[in-house]
Parts: sequence; C-alpha cells; structure tokens
Amino acid sequence: MSTAVVAAVTLPLLMSPVVSAAGREDDDESSRATRLYVPPPDRESYRQVARLAWRGDFRDSAGLLAMVRTPQAIWYGDETPEQVERLVRRTTLSAAWQGKLPVLTLYNVPGRDCGSYSSGGANGIAAYEAWIDAVADGIGDRQALIVLEPDSLALLPSDCAAAADPDPAGQTDQTDQTGQTDPAAQTDQNDQADQNDQTGQADQADQTGQAAADEPPAAGEQPAELPPLPDAHASTAPPTGSAAPGTAQEAAQPANPQPTGPQPTDPPSTGPQAPGQQSTSPQTPAPDPSASQSPAPDPSAAQPSTLPELPPLPKPDPVTPDPDGATGTSDPTDVTDTPEVEDPETAARYSEINYAVDVLTALGHTAVYLDAGHAGWHSVSSIVPRLIKAGIDRATGFALNVSHYQTDQDSAWYGRLISSCLAYADEGGDPEDCADQRWSKRHARRWLRAHVPGDSSRMKHFVTDTSRNGRGPWIPRLGAHVDAEPWCNPPERGLGRRPTTHTGDPLLDAALWVKTPGESDGRCLRGTDGPLDPERGTVNPEAGEWFPEQALELVRYAEPAVGVIRRTTGPRH
Repeated sequence: MSTAVVAAVTLPLLMSPVVSAAGREDDDESSRATRLYVPPPDRESYRQVARLAWRGDFRDSAGLLAMVRTPQAIWYGDETPEQVERLVRRTTLSAAWQGKLPVLTLYNVPGRDCGSYSSGGANGIAAYEAWIDAVADGIGDRQALIVLEPDSLALLPSDCAAAADPDPAGQTDQTDQTGQTDPAAQTDQNDQADQNDQTGQADQADQTGQAAADEPPAAGEQPAELPPLPDAHASTAPPTGSAAPGTAQEAAQPANPQPTGPQPTDPPSTGPQAPGQQSTSPQTPAPDPSASQSPAPDPSAAQPSTLPELPPLPKPDPVTPDPDGATGTSDPTDVTDTPEVEDPETAARYSEINYAVDVLTALGHTAVYLDAGHAGWHSVSSIVPRLIKAGIDRATGFALNVSHYQTDQDSAWYGRLISSCLAYADEGGDPEDCADQRWSKRHARRWLRAHVPGDSSRMKHFVTDTSRNGRGPWIPRLGAHVDAEPWCNPPERGLGRRPTTHTGDPLLDAALWVKTPGESDGRCLRGTDGPLDPERGTVNPEAGEWFPEQALELVRYAEPAVGVIRRTTGPRH
C-alpha cells in the first residue's frame, strides 16, 4: 500500500470528531516538562493503521496511531560513520526546529548482545571510536538525551559464557519459581511491615527528598488530539542494515529461577533492524531477571522513626525471609550476580564506554545515561562497580529497564538504591556494603538514613524505559516451556507511562519510551527447535521488525489506557 493511500485513510481518522490520540507528552505537565521529540513512525505501523481503518476498526486504528505518534527514542547502530553523522544531524536539526528534545539510543558497541539476536556492533575499538566521533559531529551544539549502549555494562563480554550455557533443567527460566508469591500480596505485606516499623512516623531519608522514589509516578492525562501526520518520506531511521533495538541484557543474564534473576538473555528487544528506530532485543536466550516485583514504596514514611537507633544491619541472606516476612523483590533468588572476570574483551568494553562518555559529554548540550540493566537482573553491589569503571562520574546518570517490563515502582526503588550506593562509594565506601533491592524496605531505609546524603543534587540521576511495562513482567505458567524467555515478545503486555521529564521524583530525570513499542524482540523459540513461538503459535518477526500482533496487544493492554474518545469542552446540549 503506497504512502498516499495510507495518508488518505488515516487523515480522515485524525479529523474525526469522536477520535483523538493520547500520544503526546503529558499535557497537564507540558508547561513544566521538556517537550520530547516524536520521530517519523515505521511505515509498517502506518500500513497497519490503514488496514484497521479499512476494516472499520477505528478504535484500534486510533489507538495504534496514538502509540506511534508518542515521543520515543531513535536507535542508531551498524551504520557507517558517514551514515550515522548524516542521520543524527537530520534528527537533531528537526528536533531543534520544533523546539523539542530528541532521545538517541546508541547501540553499536563491539560484541554486543553476546552474539545473540541483536548481535553486531563496530569492528573493534578504533572503529567504535570513529563511529562515536561521527555521532558527536552530527549532534554538534544542539541538545540531545543519549541512552548509551543498552546492555553494554549489564551484559559484559565476561558474562557471555554464562549466557550461552543455560541451565539444562530449565532453571534459567525466570518463571520456574516454585511457590512464588503473588506480587500484589507481597506489596501489601511489605507495606504493612514498613508501617509497623515506622509506628506512624517517616524515615529521615524520605525527608531528604528521596521519598518520591517510593511513590509510583503518576501518569499524565492524555492529549485531546493528535499532532499533524508527519511526512512518511521524511524518515530519520537508519538504512535497512541498522542495528535492531532490544537489549542484550537478557542474553547475558545468568540462568536463575524467576523474576529478579538473570535469565536466558536473548536480545530482549534492543536491536531494530528496519530503517528507523532500532530494536535492542537480545536474541540468544539468557536469563532475564524480569519478573521481580518489588513491593510498592511505603507512602507513609515521612518523619524520623521513634524506634531507638539500631546498629548497622548485616546484609540479609537473600534466600531467608526478613523478620517482617517480606522481601524487596518477588523472589530474592531471582537477582543473580555473574562474577566479573577482567578479560581483554571486558577491558576493551570499559575503554569504549569511557571514550563515548568523554566525547559526548564534551558537547555541552547532551545528557548521557549509562546502562544499568533493570531491577530483576544485577544486584546493586554488582552493577555499581561496573558503572564506576565505565565513567559514571562524568556521565549525567544511568538508564534502567531498557526494552524490559519491570514496574515503575521497582525501577524507582532500584534506581534510588544505585544512586545512593554510588554516592556512598564516592565517599570511600565499599559497594558490597550497600543496601540491595533484595533487602526488605525496612532494612534498606535504615541503611539509607545512615549513609546517604540528604541533597539529591549530589547524587546521580537516572531515566527509565516505560514503553512496555504497563502490566509489569510476564510470568509464564510453571513448567510450560523449557526456557520461557519471558523477555522475548511476552504476550498481553501493555504500554506504560507516557514519556515525560516531569516525574515528581528528584532522582528520576525522565520516564521515556526507549524501546520502540511494536517492534519484535526476535524469533522466540522458548527452548524448542522452532520455527514457531510455542506461546503464540506463530513465527515471530526478526528482532527490530514490526510485529502487528504485539503492537495491538500493547495498545489494548496499556496502563494507563490509550484514550481515543475526544473530550468535549463547554456545556453539553
């Protein structure tokens, strides 16, 4: 179907008095939030919009159109230096002309994704440095927010051996958790435990501006109408050979049962290969710590506790329930740390990331966020040393949950703990002593009160990916698959919070759609010989290609919902 036909079908839809899209950044916050750039959508998405409209399915058509017209990141990787410079310049110039901030995801580090679904990257350090130089030349003196190399630190070359050797008994499947508790029930249990501990009074740490991370971010209202339909010919997407967005994080994660533990990491969704935004999905099964659902932060904590001050607590045994009967994640054993071995490839990885940090931050108008995986993957004490070696002291902050499904509450709590540990280490502390997401909230808050600075400006900030986390991680049926690959095109997931830079959390700089919603994570086989995905009964598209079935699921299961009914103003007649 030609672009002209697509436009002919979709334009009347946009002008309909009963249809509007909820794609723009939170309107109620627009006066205080930075306006984010909307890249030209994938042409396949417009074709799907047109097909739905021809069928008379205007609600799904409008919802899908709203999704692709929402601010989201543009992925770059696998282009030549000349190509990426031209494409980045085009994007940043377009964004500057509109007065908006573009989000660029750079995904070209050598040896990315452990050779899995999103394998590829530059051919060595020299080639990578030349590529980064070209990106910097394309940005120039214009503004840009950069998510630097998803999975590059959470999935180091030294982790690849573990990722390539899944547990034969299927224990790498996050979902093989016998006796796993319902996340909602755990949240209530932890909240109650925290309230008992606080006896009606709040933590000092919460008074220092950190309480915001305990509260789930509020989703903004949906815009009343869609912006003009973009010219489908003016795409900023890289040529067809570009890397697919997704995140190799899954590919390298160790085999560990359930939610927080690393799982078979196949590029979860990090590498788009179609022109435009790339998908970062890893493609080699690796333990993906996705399903960890930390209890919701305790809203009642706001003042000093009346309990006598206790001596520092030792780090709880991750497999032993804390005294309150609740743990910081759905299953403490989910978070697995892969011992880091300093081999030449890993040393080169740190050198590459450090070089990128120095070059990109020197531009003056860029914010650079390093990869820190997600709450269901590495422990705080594992990821913090990696961030330090990669140059976090010179970067703006770190990025969480890229191409993944962790809840906003889990990501906010994990981000707060990482930021606190970085500040502690900066003062000479040992990251091994830091509070961890596996600790109960009560124990962790006590550690924060004793070790964390009250001024959030002295701490590293972070951004989170909310593109597909509306319903949280997928938890497959126990024993349903040899390797469930819960990060790979999981069914019935929904869009999450709409992108915004006004988060209400002093440490959270922005909630972003980093992964391109609607793009496949890869050919999910879940431990079978394929070619069908046994969960869906179909052959999934390659990583980075448009996946119509999943795109519709994201719209239909969105949380908050995608509004498609125009709000009327003035009195009713």
